[in-house]
Amino acid sequence: MSKLNVALIFGGKSGEHEVSLSSTASIYKHIDKNKYNVFTIGITKDGRWMYYEGSEENIKNGQWENLANKNVEINLIPVGNREVGIKFEDGRFEKIDVLFPVLHGPYGEDGKIQGLFEISQIPYVGCGVLASSVGMDKLVCKKVFSQMGLPQVNYTYTTKIVFNNNTEEELNKIERELDYPVFVKPANLGSSVGISKATNRKELLNGINEALKFDSRIVLEQGVDAREIEVSVLGNEEVKASIAGEIKPAKDFYDYEDKYINGASTYEIPAKISDADMENIRKMAVDAFKGIDGKGLSRVDFFIDRKSGEIFINEINTLPGFTNISMYPKMWEVTGLEYSNLIDKLIELAIDSKK
Repeated sequence: MSKLNVALIFGGKSGEHEVSLSSTASIYKHIDKNKYNVFTIGITKDGRWMYYEGSEENIKNGQWENLANKNVEINLIPVGNREVGIKFEDGRFEKIDVLFPVLHGPYGEDGKIQGLFEISQIPYVGCGVLASSVGMDKLVCKKVFSQMGLPQVNYTYTTKIVFNNNTEEELNKIERELDYPVFVKPANLGSSVGISKATNRKELLNGINEALKFDSRIVLEQGVDAREIEVSVLGNEEVKASIAGEIKPAKDFYDYEDKYINGASTYEIPAKISDADMENIRKMAVDAFKGIDGKGLSRVDFFIDRKSGEIFINEINTLPGFTNISMYPKMWEVTGLEYSNLIDKLIELAIDSKK
């Protein structure tokens, strides 16, 4: 049986560029080279696509860009008589069977690059254009979840133009609608980039100004004293949810530094919750995934209020982190699906989705 040609697409223009490098290095290390010919295509922070061939360590540490072969032609657009694939200096051409995007944040997780993949007509891992764009936009996603009847914490929003032109009025509106603490989040970003917790007006103002560096639309959520529960989902038409895990943040909340740098937070898989809560959370995760027309994979995050026990859906991440400390593969591992087998399954789902 011939090997499939799989292209890992990594890097990207978003603020989560380094997260992508770590995820890609891990996938490259664990993907079964006996089953797949693996081609690694990096996107620089300024949007240049380059072919790299070498160790995963140079992907992780960012040296891949200096070592990239700029003479390799990457063609994902079916133009004229040109074939879609990779053309090397010696004239060798490799057709790509499956694209495996490992791109977190804007330009990689928000439907933009998925549109390119649709044009290329090459099967690709993960959610399509609609699910990616809805899942990435926290505000739109909240509205979809509200329509579905999924429970959420109270929230409101503002925009850069409105906030800058009516700062006091917007701060007053937020304080009327929400009690402190308030979480401030860019509408279109992941991995906790640009997120802050405000306990007073000064912190709220600073948090909004910080979030506006990353997006022109800001979501503000009612802070709750809650446990943070996560679930991995996998599938196309038939969707399964993993055993849920619990994040135990080292700080007030699970931030970027904790997720990808120091790993100071701990986690517990399975989460120590009741069987009824476990079943309810897993069901809501599948419902949320199907509700945005998800395909392939996602991680769905929840809160459990420590006082009331009420469960709230927080958000869905359509291209979750895949590092060695990432929850998505770890929850599947505990559920019974090993890392390399999970990669196999994602590639299989990508191919099946185009049949």
